[in-house]
Amino acid sequence: MSNSKLNKLISSGIVAVVRRVEPSKVNRLVESLIAGGVTGIEVTMDSEKSLEKIYELKGLYGDKAVIGAGTVVEQQQAKEAIAAGADFIFAPILDRETIEYTKKEGKIMIPGAFTPTEIYRGYEWGADIIKVFPANTLGSQFIKDIKGPLNDIPIMPTGGISLKNIKSFFEVGSIAVGVGGSLVNSSLLQLEEWDELEKLARLFVESSREFENRLAQI
Repeated sequence: MSNSKLNKLISSGIVAVVRRVEPSKVNRLVESLIAGGVTGIEVTMDSEKSLEKIYELKGLYGDKAVIGAGTVVEQQQAKEAIAAGADFIFAPILDRETIEYTKKEGKIMIPGAFTPTEIYRGYEWGADIIKVFPANTLGSQFIKDIKGPLNDIPIMPTGGISLKNIKSFFEVGSIAVGVGGSLVNSSLLQLEEWDELEKLARLFVESSREFENRLAQI
């Protein structure tokens, strides 16, 4: 994977996790997120019509954001997602076959890890960035502690990231964060408050701006 896609993915500091959103609302939601400055869009594989949506979004917004697949737990899912146009694979777990297949296909791989050993192994097997998950359980202090001995490994905490704690994760050296429900707000979605979702996205993106040195990790 060329650094251009990877740099674009992390440039805003935010990867939005689009999980189980009504298919008819996904495109408009993503339009709002991108208008707010988000450069990474993840559609989870457990969403309705996930592959169809990845294909559509890549065609509509592939020049403005990097579109990928999430909740990928095995190689076959990665294969299907990449065939649909996914530029990155986001996983909640560590699976060597999935990592190696994704990298062989020239795509960005971000597997999930929970322990220092898993973080090290995932990076050793070829991952571009390690998703530390669930971040709200481990906390930002955990990231700070592991960045001591494992400082060369780019970390993207995901799970429970909100406007209240996001800066604490950037302060300890995270390269970006994955954000789900606090950004893809279900109440705003239900009411189709697209302008409010755009404003919310902008607040998340602005929270990363004072930490531009994070981009030097790639």
